Amino acid sequence: MKKTAFALAALGLVASSAQAQSSVTVYGVIDVGLTYTTNATRGTTPGSNGSRFSIDSGDLATSRIGFRGVEDLGGGLKALFQLENGFNADTGGMASANTLFDRKSVVGLSGSFGTVTLGRQVDFLDDIGSKYTSVQTFGGNGVKGAHFGNLDRVAGSRADNSVRFDSANYGGFTGNLFYSFGEVAGNTSAGQGFGFGANYVSGPFGIGGAYYQTKLSAASGTAQPGDTNLKTFTLGTSYQFGPAKLYGAWSQTKRPLQGGIAPGLVSSITTQATKGNVIDIGVDYALKDNLHLLGSVIHDRIDIARTSTGATRARTTQFNLGVDYYLSKRTDVYAMWSNLRASDARNPGVINNAYDVAAPFDASTQNVVRVGLRHKF
Repeated sequence: MKKTAFALAALGLVASSAQAQSSVTVYGVIDVGLTYTTNATRGTTPGSNGSRFSIDSGDLATSRIGFRGVEDLGGGLKALFQLENGFNADTGGMASANTLFDRKSVVGLSGSFGTVTLGRQVDFLDDIGSKYTSVQTFGGNGVKGAHFGNLDRVAGSRADNSVRFDSANYGGFTGNLFYSFGEVAGNTSAGQGFGFGANYVSGPFGIGGAYYQTKLSAASGTAQPGDTNLKTFTLGTSYQFGPAKLYGAWSQTKRPLQGGIAPGLVSSITTQATKGNVIDIGVDYALKDNLHLLGSVIHDRIDIARTSTGATRARTTQFNLGVDYYLSKRTDVYAMWSNLRASDARNPGVINNAYDVAAPFDASTQNVVRVGLRHKF
């Protein structure tokens, strides 16, 4: 009897030890809100604008479910994985068709040197955006249009077949290297992407920046595989003045292969502009621990190449105001207003993918009001 009891106790200790050395966490966000949009395109053929009411998912934070795991390998070394799927809470559908873990799918190792991950993931510009731009307060899906269609990547852009290295924290300094493989036989640079970045935090002050570049994977017109098709960087900073966090960032994006366009209104700032400069400044004021007043301005100046006559510069400006009230650490309700104005270009629309359903067909000013509920688990 004593031997049996001892054996059971030993098994219990082994099980407890194994459990302590590895863990798996299920987490997620569900964000659903009522949205009112002015000057949205009527129907699938541009021709006129009209107001639109909708129930949207992820206008503030993309609805998602994820799985995160870690195993202690000993000697300070750990194995890790993370799988994350974005979904539309208003319909139950997948955010990306035919891609189950569209937001992240990585495996890696971490230790005193830092962390290395391999798979599908974002580069360091996403980290800079979440720290120093309006993404942190008004959500990536509510500011992508004003950020050059998110070509500056601050609201998160994924790269397949990638390797990411994040250094350990050295006195507030962290660094990052990123590389994605094009996987084109005979041409290493075709489809290639790479970037780097760094961030420094000291008390209430933070500053950081990142760069990213991509190359064509296939021929397009006169451009050949391996030609650089995107260069972008962002510099940002913030400072916590008591209850008020002030932040600001400058992004610049170049598209070297974009040719001239015909006279007329720029129909898409994401595909027809050659360069965009974005200034994003804002404030997050904690009136109480659970009540935040938010405000920001995003200005985008866009350069355009023409085949003949026409404006060679376009502009968009977005104003944002919001209130975010936390019912608990995991649940908050929010109300936000955004006004996006365009000059010499079709208004890209406030909400992500608005070109598809909710952008003006012309340069009309658009107002968007969002009232929503977000729960994290």
